[in-house]
Amino acid sequence: MSKDDFVKEITNIEDDFAKWFTDIVIKAELADYTEVKGFIAYRPYGYAMWENIQKYADNEFKKKGVENIALPMLMPEHYLTTEKEHVEGFAPEVAWVTHGGGKELEERLYIRPTSEPLFCRMYAKWLKSWRDLPMKYNQWCNVLRWEKETRPILRSREFYWQEGHTIHSTEKEAREMTLEMLDVYADVIENLLAIPVIKGRKTESEKFAGAVDTYTVETLMHDGRAIQAGTSHYLGQNFTKPFGVKFQNKDGKEEFAYHTSWGISTRLIGAMIMAHGDNRGLKVPPKLAPIQAVIVPIQMQKTGVMEKVNEIYDSLKDKIRIKVDDRDQYSPGYKYNDWEMRGVPVRIEIGPRDIENNKCVIVRRDTLEKQECVLNELEDKLEKLMIEIQQNMYNMCMENVKNKTTIAINMEEFEKNINEHQGFIKAMWCGDAECEEHIHNVTGAKSRCIPFKEEKNISDVCVVCGKKAKNMVIWGRQY
Repeated sequence: MSKDDFVKEITNIEDDFAKWFTDIVIKAELADYTEVKGFIAYRPYGYAMWENIQKYADNEFKKKGVENIALPMLMPEHYLTTEKEHVEGFAPEVAWVTHGGGKELEERLYIRPTSEPLFCRMYAKWLKSWRDLPMKYNQWCNVLRWEKETRPILRSREFYWQEGHTIHSTEKEAREMTLEMLDVYADVIENLLAIPVIKGRKTESEKFAGAVDTYTVETLMHDGRAIQAGTSHYLGQNFTKPFGVKFQNKDGKEEFAYHTSWGISTRLIGAMIMAHGDNRGLKVPPKLAPIQAVIVPIQMQKTGVMEKVNEIYDSLKDKIRIKVDDRDQYSPGYKYNDWEMRGVPVRIEIGPRDIENNKCVIVRRDTLEKQECVLNELEDKLEKLMIEIQQNMYNMCMENVKNKTTIAINMEEFEKNINEHQGFIKAMWCGDAECEEHIHNVTGAKSRCIPFKEEKNISDVCVVCGKKAKNMVIWGRQY
């Protein structure tokens, strides 16, 4: 099958980005639909990406003293109504369990959309004195939010994530933990997924339901829409007070603990697809890739070809994640297209003539560049290539962010920029929620964050009302 014929099965990325995304998810065998709307099944290739994210992130969590636990997915209804903002934020998305064992339950149970109430109930039981603090716990689990509009991986009703919840004896310590975990997320996304982020604080209207402050890492996709890739929340005592999470301090007095929560999810896989992919299919960064290199034998029925291929595989299998494509029902050309579509960083082509010359051909997925390599130099070459490809993919993403970031001084400029150059818009804001809502109603853009690195020289006045500005805000349409 030719390249042109092969990619006809994938919608053109410029024609219909949303359809292109779904085609990639299905065609690359990352996930598939089930019979229940909004619920997807992860296939091995897609789930392996999530496992690699888990391994990387979990290792970083443990460096911060975080321990993993597991809590139930069901909570009693009164948990959800204990914290006012929390119930208002999540009640529309909650799924309820009303019967068990054929009998109606005395109190409805809800399937966790997030677990702040349950963590706090358990912390209230486990916490006694200041000597027990801090408690830094995390769980890797699934959650359920009954979204109206769904899309595989990017916005499904059930998704996999981690939710960390820590409690501390002081506000200072809790706030420091909140920002430390945001830095961990930035590291995961930039160094593992090769996607640049903007770190900042959410506005009041965009913060987590029940939080004092929400901090975010924002990313930009190929089409100029944003994805909130991870959030870390300083919750103060908003949950610890109503749930009775208190301790005896050093002076023997009782006080309430200070609380944080933070999470990333399988949505990161969706961000990786949308940030790096092209009309050939996926591009997976080497550090994340379940398969970093694939060997495609040419004329593998010829004597000596598979022997040499297996020899190469054996020499590399403990160094990188490598696979041999020995499917005999497909031509080498089909396999080239297939592995490019799946985004494997490096393809190694080798046939009888290559073996005679003690060489192979290496093809990079990020640039599609081909080069010959002497077989006894292959290991060193692959090691260097993985580093180069990872960095190049990050650089290409960063270039997209730069090209799709504009400045707006007034609403006329804002509307022009968002419609003609969809992406991040830097604009000043007075702090009034009405101005924030006006931008969303007129353009469909939302405030992404108040970046930690603000640019004060953009303007002195709000982009909407012209009053004195308080903050520079990053705005954009979102997924």
